[in-house]
Amino acid sequence: MSADRPWLQSYPKGVPATIDVNQYTSIPAILQGALDRFADRPAFENLGKVLTYREIDTLSASFGAYLIHDLKLKKGDRVAIMLPNVLQYPIALFGALRAGLTVVNTNPMYTARELKHQLVDSGASAILVLDNFAKVVSDVLPDTPVRYVITTGIGDMLGFPKGAIVNFMLRHVKKVVPDYRIAHAVRFRDALARGAKNTLPPVDIRHEDIAFLQYTGGTTGVAKGAMLTHANLIANMQQAGAWLGTGLALGEESIITALPLYHIFALTANCLVFVNIGGLNHLITNPRDMPGFVKALSERRFTAITGVNTLFNGLLNTPGFDKLDFSPLKMSLGGGMAVQRAVAERWKKVTGSTLVEAYGLTETSPAACMNPLDLAEYNGSIGLPISSTECCVMDEEFRQLPQGEVGELCVRGPQVMAGYWQRPEETAKVITADGWLHTGDMAKMDASGFFYIVDRKKDMILVSGFNVYPNEIEDVVAQMPGILEVAAVGVPDDKSGEAVKIVVVKKDPSLTAEAIKAYCRQELTGYKQPRYVEFRSELPKSNVGKILRRELRDSATAAKVETAAH
Repeated sequence: MSADRPWLQSYPKGVPATIDVNQYTSIPAILQGALDRFADRPAFENLGKVLTYREIDTLSASFGAYLIHDLKLKKGDRVAIMLPNVLQYPIALFGALRAGLTVVNTNPMYTARELKHQLVDSGASAILVLDNFAKVVSDVLPDTPVRYVITTGIGDMLGFPKGAIVNFMLRHVKKVVPDYRIAHAVRFRDALARGAKNTLPPVDIRHEDIAFLQYTGGTTGVAKGAMLTHANLIANMQQAGAWLGTGLALGEESIITALPLYHIFALTANCLVFVNIGGLNHLITNPRDMPGFVKALSERRFTAITGVNTLFNGLLNTPGFDKLDFSPLKMSLGGGMAVQRAVAERWKKVTGSTLVEAYGLTETSPAACMNPLDLAEYNGSIGLPISSTECCVMDEEFRQLPQGEVGELCVRGPQVMAGYWQRPEETAKVITADGWLHTGDMAKMDASGFFYIVDRKKDMILVSGFNVYPNEIEDVVAQMPGILEVAAVGVPDDKSGEAVKIVVVKKDPSLTAEAIKAYCRQELTGYKQPRYVEFRSELPKSNVGKILRRELRDSATAAKVETAAH
């Protein structure tokens, strides 16, 4: 078996070659086991308020009952959750899943254009949104199929008087809650109270039922919903659980959850996997406030932390972080973007914990490869294919290449998505008839079965772990009056790994870089906005007229006409 799967020889002791996805019927079946087994253990903490597994069980059942009895939602209906990391998120998530509904995770920072596309494309019937972002929902609501809106404030689950004070401060002192009007919107706490009057009925949920529509970009630039089934997530929970089980103890771990739970990395690795092992999730609502983040860490005992390279780098460069007590820390897991050697080595020096890199995609629920938790030092690898997962490197003719040669990384396993929502042609482009998912990443494998990412085949830009697709940027910028042509590329950036740069050919000679950026601020989420604008008289093109982005990338560092973002 190890002849064609050399990674098995490098597996940590106790990690099985395969997992049994048939062990559980659905995500709620796994969750219910954890909710029962760890009932009196703390499950989620946010801003000093702790909810136990028993409380999460009761509250999520109430929310699920509300969705079924009051809103009359049926199995398979889509519910959008537009929240940062607050206690309402796991309650709503588990409630929707237990009700047999499909969760549409929605970035709270979306612009109206981005939000409208996702709600229309998914056919969402209901949305739960934080007050801070409800104005955007109110702006697009008439143009979407959404029939029900549930709103909530950051302080709503923090208890009295703290919750009321937090909500008052945010709305009236800090003024971060814009005025909005949504007729017939229901408050989250009212929804829970109504749901508590009914019981959550049993719902027959099967492996093939869709648990999440997890939106991701693509080479077309149109955000597509990856259909992640209950079987996909069950598999990835078991795969990650088997791997983490080599170093973590049931009912004793606590993890820092700073990455947003609407992102597939934190959703699976932090929320689902750690709930299954009875861990405590410390939810960090605003990790961008680095001094506040470090203060929060100083007040919490944590045994695990996940993040992207930029998060670890930010912490390392924040005063006071190096003074924290890292003696309980067992696991530092990096993913979402490449971990830089300089950051990994400094992390080990400051915390004593090896920054272990993992690799995954939205389309793989997300974990595909992971380094052993007992890794002594950062090794520059994305790790080994996890249990029941095959990885290979293919050439342009889809032939498997031998060890050491560079080609496209392909993944096959039970965690690979069912396809893209209502896009069979797009699905066929990335998943072969025999189940191989083409990742678009160029990689190689060594003799021990460790894989290394060499380059990206796609033109995708990776900003702080978030995918940015050039076509989307170009489509938006091209609609601005005064622009003749535009190309978007990624350029190296110390803070975010990569930043967006656009190269523009003007139609209007008076057009300025600042005017373009102001336009983009209206149309694009922050991480998608161009940091740099370069003007040229023409763009490099192939003989068939295709813009040569790679040529633009290669010359980006030498470009003279750049304007840094404010």
